[in-house]
Amino acid sequence: MTNPAARTLDPHILREYDIRGITSDNFKADDVRVVGRAFGAIISENGGTSCVVGYDGRLTSPQLEEALVDGLTKSGINVVRIGCGPTPMLYYAGATLGVDAAMMITGSHNPPEYNGIKITLGGKSFYGQDIQRLGEIAATGAFDNGMGSALEQSVFEDYVARVLSDYHGDKELNVAWDPGNGAAGDVVTELVKRLPGTHHLINETIDGTFPAHHPDPTVEKNLDQLKALIQEKNCDLGFAFDGDGDRIGVVDGQGRVLWGDQIMVLAAREVLADEPGATIIADVKASQAFVDEIERLGGKPLIWKTGHSHIKTKMYETGAPLAGEMSAHIFFKHRYYGYDDAVYTAVRLLSVVASSEQSLAEMRDGIPQMVNTPEIRIDCAEERKFKIIDEAKGRLAGQPDLDINEIDGVRVSTPDGWWLLRASNTQAALVARCESTTEEGLERLKAQLRAQLQASEVALPELLG
Repeated sequence: MTNPAARTLDPHILREYDIRGITSDNFKADDVRVVGRAFGAIISENGGTSCVVGYDGRLTSPQLEEALVDGLTKSGINVVRIGCGPTPMLYYAGATLGVDAAMMITGSHNPPEYNGIKITLGGKSFYGQDIQRLGEIAATGAFDNGMGSALEQSVFEDYVARVLSDYHGDKELNVAWDPGNGAAGDVVTELVKRLPGTHHLINETIDGTFPAHHPDPTVEKNLDQLKALIQEKNCDLGFAFDGDGDRIGVVDGQGRVLWGDQIMVLAAREVLADEPGATIIADVKASQAFVDEIERLGGKPLIWKTGHSHIKTKMYETGAPLAGEMSAHIFFKHRYYGYDDAVYTAVRLLSVVASSEQSLAEMRDGIPQMVNTPEIRIDCAEERKFKIIDEAKGRLAGQPDLDINEIDGVRVSTPDGWWLLRASNTQAALVARCESTTEEGLERLKAQLRAQLQASEVALPELLG
């Protein structure tokens, strides 16, 4: 007999790194409840009995958190509910409360109509085939039945104190902060009360409608308010955060954005001073300047697959103390727990600047400047995107004067620089980027990339036209 609690989840919500959908369509309370039932069975089969649950500031998050807790407890799992806050606070709870798993209701940086779940099991990322298997358990109803408990336990004060504990520096800085009405708002508000220096906050109130701007600091227009605040208050630097506080935006005192690979270079200074020769990981979209600077600082740069789950897994395998992505997920294992925490990253960067005679702007100017395109996203059907990458690999095979890294799509290095083409794991899209030391070299790289897209009959985006 079919289990009446079984439910077939829309396959589109079972993503590579998380579960995510539209709350009015394929990600409703009943979907989340069955995710709790299915994941409860997985916790049990791994010998676990407990899970910590948190949620972000989206309007739908409290209801979905209740459904998730209901599903987990009906599968016999004991749940610790930490309430509303950023995803890194949930990761902190998972690392310190002695639980077996952690689940976060969050839509991250997606538009307000989205929500989702980020998951860890045994302190490690739960992704890829694990998520697909969860969907299979949900569809078959192969659940455990039980009467788990649910208790509320705040970790807010402990988390803020832990993040603050790694701050050091002699200079009192003038700092601007924009949590973007996201889930990091309360944490940042409390943190700056305890930090030395002068601090200016905007959009610190958690509001799931995101009235000020979209909560994605990797899109530069979303940093306009922060740049204006920096100029108005003559700040040394400023920080912005995405909707759930695991990705950071950094702007120097001249209003210039530092991208993920540049943030990594600055963070690596302190790490490599403590751990000479350590491996520092970045994703395939990172600049050659990252590779060159990490080597100059005495570290071992490692280029790896894009995606926070892939990066965390590689950190675990290599013992790397620091890793990051161009999307500004930054992972500190050095003095911390190894997960992506934008508020903690801000504190570490403040420490670097406050301990230096240089300003952040001067540090940024010290990083070799490359000529590059931004990340280019090209709409492409889900069933086609990976095939296009395979076609490009076939055409490129055996070509002289090309160094091809196939760890995630194709990153093709030539005497001019490099270009990248990969399939997005989170959208129906291809992702491309080109980088050179000269404008002329960049144009030649863009021509090579255009040729590959045209050979696979992909419509060229404006930035490559």
